[in-house]
Amino acid sequence: MGRKFDELSERHIRFIAEQKIFFVATATKDSRINLSPKGMDALRVVDVGRVLWLNLTGSGNETSAHVQRDPRMTLMFCAFEDPPMILRVYGAARVVHPGDPDWADLLSLFKPLPGARQIFDLAVHLVQTSCGMGVPYFAYRGDREQLVDWAVKKGDEGVRDYWEQKNQVSIDGIPTRIVEKKR
Repeated sequence: MGRKFDELSERHIRFIAEQKIFFVATATKDSRINLSPKGMDALRVVDVGRVLWLNLTGSGNETSAHVQRDPRMTLMFCAFEDPPMILRVYGAARVVHPGDPDWADLLSLFKPLPGARQIFDLAVHLVQTSCGMGVPYFAYRGDREQLVDWAVKKGDEGVRDYWEQKNQVSIDGIPTRIVEKKR
């Protein structure tokens, strides 16, 4: 049933491109595990060994705090249509903030999305597939627009103020460095 690979295959890359949602998991040695659903047009497979995803401003900033202390990250994709499959991508990630030298180059790989706060650059260490036969069918109805609408209404300065108020530390008190790295 389950198979392991050292890198993403063309089949894996096509499967990832077809998915409308993916899940991100991170943790440090002594933090809570964070598992977040992600969507929108915010993920890019650069090559068989590298994946980028653009993180938008949200209520928490756990992934950034975790990765800066412990770079382990897992991405999970599930088929909600036939054929069934679960694909996990394990690796070491780094956080790229708007103030970092490679921010502009990496950001250019994505369509502009208001509220962008970090890019996660994942070096793939292991890819695992499993059957996914227990995953139910779901129908995609479209992306939600509320997050983008919220960021547009706040404006760049309002989003940065939000980072200062809500995104500086994880729920376990781990710093995210978002304020010191702002544009």
